[in-house]
Amino acid sequence: MIATIAKPAYLVLQDGTVFKGEAVGKIGTTSGEIAFNTSMTGYQEVFTDPSYFGQIIVMTNNHIGNYGANEMDIESDGIKINGLVCKKFSNKFSRKMESTSLDSYFMDNELVGISEIDTRQLVRHIREKGAMNGVISSEIEDIDTLKKMVSECPDMSGLELASRVSTKEFYTMGENSAPLKVALMDYGTKKNIAQSLVNRGCFVGLFPAETKASEVLAWGADGIMLSNGPGDPSVMDYAIENIKELVASGTPIFGICLGHQLLSLASGLSTYKMHHGHRGSNHPVKNLISGRSEITAQNHGFAVKFDDAAAAEVELTHVNLNDDTVEGIRLKNKPAFSVQHHPESNPGPHDSWYLFDDFITLMNKNK
Repeated sequence: MIATIAKPAYLVLQDGTVFKGEAVGKIGTTSGEIAFNTSMTGYQEVFTDPSYFGQIIVMTNNHIGNYGANEMDIESDGIKINGLVCKKFSNKFSRKMESTSLDSYFMDNELVGISEIDTRQLVRHIREKGAMNGVISSEIEDIDTLKKMVSECPDMSGLELASRVSTKEFYTMGENSAPLKVALMDYGTKKNIAQSLVNRGCFVGLFPAETKASEVLAWGADGIMLSNGPGDPSVMDYAIENIKELVASGTPIFGICLGHQLLSLASGLSTYKMHHGHRGSNHPVKNLISGRSEITAQNHGFAVKFDDAAAAEVELTHVNLNDDTVEGIRLKNKPAFSVQHHPESNPGPHDSWYLFDDFITLMNKNK
């Protein structure tokens, strides 16, 4: 048997750093902000998470593809990342459930990637220099051309991306006869957020991101979920103004990730672009109310700045134990709370499942 010769590929960063590796998936060129994820498993959930829209993902786990791809593990209607960077990419896979190879899955979704990169070196570079754009190409070998392409990539700051990944039409999940009715604002939601509500006896209506607050309230929900999603929250004026109206209505509200940032902005706090973000399934968070610490799943490049001037209206409930960044808030005079991490992700620990139960309790209390 003649061994297949891997096609070379290049990763060029915004600061001019160049990595040479081997092509993965579709032969082509792609660009986006470089972001790294430290999860040991769950790569397909990462690739299909709408919060990663516009980003090239570096997976720090050494082997990617070793358990293939399966429809059970998707979080949306398809791959949302712009590209993949990894060390070892495997076409051989082993799994009890029926699966396909990850490379075939990438080809079907036209994803461009690169393997045989020293991901430790790349991640250390990003941690030192900060988040930056990059270009992957397995069809262009001229480095100067690739450097020009990466210089023309838009910065993530100032980008409104939620409306591009949100559902275009209203739809529902669960049984119409369920005791609780939840309106989920889809800013790029993961399927498991709605499913976590359905599993707890909720009928969920998923609304496009730009739906007016009056239309959402007219549906008559017992609670409102603000979903995760991609992009810069500070430029989502339409969502911030809608959330102010939703909060004023007195309807219980629960926000996750981008939803947390938007609730914070609507409550007078501010957000900022992080140096390199939090992405992985092993981030420690302290619950300041209970005093307990939780191992959480995270995926965000923006964070909330807690301003003491807003402390009269907003209470800080969770902090990140690695860097003291804001991980959760609740409003003092309205039934609304939010967290930066993902309680629905189930990365192994189920430490944050209680947040969905708290939301159910809040809705029942408010009925």
